[in-house]
Amino acid sequence: MDKKISRVDILEEAQSWIGTPYQHQASAKGAGCDCLGLVRGIWRKFYGEEPIALPSYTPDWAEKRKQEALKTAADACLVPMDISAVQMGDIYLFRMISGVPAKHMAIAAEEGMIVHAYWGRSVTRSFFSPYWERRIAFAYSFPNLED
Repeated sequence: MDKKISRVDILEEAQSWIGTPYQHQASAKGAGCDCLGLVRGIWRKFYGEEPIALPSYTPDWAEKRKQEALKTAADACLVPMDISAVQMGDIYLFRMISGVPAKHMAIAAEEGMIVHAYWGRSVTRSFFSPYWERRIAFAYSFPNLED
């Protein structure tokens, strides 16, 4: 890859998905995506083909399987980082229920905001409220970002 990618590039691409309807397992800008589909779409924009083929997953996969599948995939493709070091364009993984594997993702926007897709909503910018803050489980950046 010749062009260096910045966190601003990542955030701008995430924001270009705003308004895309929520659709479980989808990853098509303007047509439908879920939270993982948003991250997958950003990956394709800057890195090309997705590095991992995804199996089908049900909305309750994390509760049923009790495996950190999303974290395992993120560990293989993204750069793990300390939660306190997250900057705009980085990725949060959330545990929606204590003791259950992480199953939601969001892109950090400017201070106090995130971009994500979640059930019943389109891709949206949301306040990074205490509701989300207390659910953070892991953080990642996309690879090879210029600082």
